[in-house]
Amino acid sequence: MLEVGKFYELEIIKESEFGLYLDGDNLGEILLPHKEVPENYELNDKLKVFLYRDTKDRITATLKTPFAELDDIAYLKVVDITKIGAFMDLGLDKHLFLPFPEQKKPVELNEYYIVKILLDDKDRLIASTIIDDFIDNSEHDLKENEKVNVIIYRITEMGYLSIINNRFYGILYKNEVFRKLNVGDKLSVFVKKLRKDEKIDLMINNPDVKRFDEFSELVLNRLKQDGNLNITDKSSPEDIYKEFKMSKKNFKKAVGALYKKRLIKIEKNQILLIK
Repeated sequence: MLEVGKFYELEIIKESEFGLYLDGDNLGEILLPHKEVPENYELNDKLKVFLYRDTKDRITATLKTPFAELDDIAYLKVVDITKIGAFMDLGLDKHLFLPFPEQKKPVELNEYYIVKILLDDKDRLIASTIIDDFIDNSEHDLKENEKVNVIIYRITEMGYLSIINNRFYGILYKNEVFRKLNVGDKLSVFVKKLRKDEKIDLMINNPDVKRFDEFSELVLNRLKQDGNLNITDKSSPEDIYKEFKMSKKNFKKAVGALYKKRLIKIEKNQILLIK
């Protein structure tokens, strides 16, 4: 069953002066407006389109790609505030409505907010900033070491509170992240630990790919290229991550493995390759 707010490949069933009509199955015939009709097409071709309601509440198709779709959690900009609510830029001709009752606190013009995309009782796309209403960690089906997609929701003293797969809360700890992250950033990470209190710890590095021998090989290849490194186990975690995309803990283990194999010499301010 087709829904407003999602992408579908729909068949062209007829032409008109207003555009192309597509087979919308349970939603009936859906218009792709004339201004969006592609140059080359034939009847019965299929087009990948996004469905939404236009300013007259008619279900309409578009070839444009919105910033988010139904059930997504996204970071969107407020572009207008009216007597009935706010409107956000969704990347379409029609802005996304953010009703006052769906605002956790009043939003400000030109500011960005994390929102959930949902349908109202009239089958229209709307936004909500009351994110807690849509998150339930007790229902998760995640596994440790699983790769997941997250959006950064809030930055705390402990780390980066993230929303996993649009459904669950997780945290990336600051002492394990060695690059700057901002609210709204999207990235792929891994489930580090599923805690008994239903909290979920996350990590950036892939535990199945970045084994210590691979870390060691990375350091060794850099030494073969440059002859020496000004990065040592005394360097800051930030400098180490910038150079090797690994934590200081993993760097020290990698260097230690190379030292035991007598492949390197460790001095106060540098590491040398033993030729």
